[in-house]
Amino acid sequence: MSATTNSAATRIGGVISESQRKAKRTKEDIMAQIDEAGVHFVRIFFTDVLGRLKGMSITRSEIEDVLEQGQGFDGSSIEGFVRIEESDLMAIPDFRTFRILPWEIGGEKVAMMIADIQKPDGTPYDGDPRYVLRRVIDRLEAKGWTGYLGPEIEYFCFGSDKHPEAVDNDGYFDFGHDDIGTEARKKTVNTLELMGIPVECSHHEVAASQHEIDLKYQEAFVMADFAQIYKYVVKEISRQNGLYATFMPKPMFGVNGSGMHVHMSLFENESNLFFDKSDEYHLSEKARQFIAGILKHVSAITLVANQWVNSYKRLVPGYEAPVYVSWGRRNRSSMVRVPMYRVGKEKATRVELRSPDPACNPYLAFALMLEAGLDGIENKMVLPDAIEQNIYGMSADERKELGITAIPGSLDSAIVAFENSEFCKRVLGDHIFNKLIENKRLEWDEYRTHVSTFENDKYLRML
Repeated sequence: MSATTNSAATRIGGVISESQRKAKRTKEDIMAQIDEAGVHFVRIFFTDVLGRLKGMSITRSEIEDVLEQGQGFDGSSIEGFVRIEESDLMAIPDFRTFRILPWEIGGEKVAMMIADIQKPDGTPYDGDPRYVLRRVIDRLEAKGWTGYLGPEIEYFCFGSDKHPEAVDNDGYFDFGHDDIGTEARKKTVNTLELMGIPVECSHHEVAASQHEIDLKYQEAFVMADFAQIYKYVVKEISRQNGLYATFMPKPMFGVNGSGMHVHMSLFENESNLFFDKSDEYHLSEKARQFIAGILKHVSAITLVANQWVNSYKRLVPGYEAPVYVSWGRRNRSSMVRVPMYRVGKEKATRVELRSPDPACNPYLAFALMLEAGLDGIENKMVLPDAIEQNIYGMSADERKELGITAIPGSLDSAIVAFENSEFCKRVLGDHIFNKLIENKRLEWDEYRTHVSTFENDKYLRML
């Protein structure tokens, strides 16, 4: 990943910043694009508490009214939204997010927009994950800062949605000669760029049928939208090529799971607040405090960054997924890594959180990551010494001596850490905080009481 300037004209590969796009994009602009392209439907997307895309299709004849007033819907059946007695909500399209899909649906041209959710009185709905991140961005802007994020989003591409059936035998950075998954990945990259979502690089990952596409650094709010569109496009292009893409963290036993390493930096105008040329690691005091905040809150954040029962099948030693709360530079067994400084690349100074997985809700995960770092800065937290040894190779006593703890190892323990965090409650708000606990307790109970094939195979004839 490489950080970029905070230029007033353009940011990141010519992509216009959020404020610029809002200033330039009007209802008339959108209607002109719709008519010029012959768009028949516009899909209005929003995100539920668990990070799943929801939405509705609006016809050409109705879209102008929706752009002006929004679209009402019943929120009582959306996970983590309202109760049935207070079900009316409004989806308000964000003009910045308008895009025409570069494929037809049912022979018709279709466009898309992402919406903010409001209550009927026009106030923001506190169950909208996008609103949670917007509040964090407002806090950054009040300080004159801009948060940049760059996620490395991994996924598996299988031959079926019934079983995790690999379609190649390739490994890390391999170029397969007859690899249908690689072909689909290239088409996905082309599609993303056609939609104005810049891609830095893409490659085959460690496991068979596992891929990674890295989006270029963007402002945090823009990147959360891009992450949702990315997952939508990956699944659609895979489907068009007879494949099934999944962001399930650990779909196969015995191989690496899929992660979403997130690179973060803070800028003030053109200046990277994380860089200090005099520091051993070229990290400023603010960068060190930011990392200290991440380390303090990472266990509580785990329920959001790794929100499924399956997430904890990935978070085990031996498969490159970090489980120990520590930081380092070269050390990829650490939770937080500081990529090596390159001369002349001061703007690329950043920190990388390696524990999240791609099945998280990016709005909530990014909000908590940035707020954890801000908490470290505002409370002047002291960063412990870096750990450059392989933590996986240490004994329990060695880790204890160095003060290295582990993040939760199951959804159950993640719920407890989250539930006891006043920090998470403050950032997410009471509504989402309580809804997540409620949903995840149900998921854990369902998993805990399920009798698996493993248990029958192991115990049925033995006991």
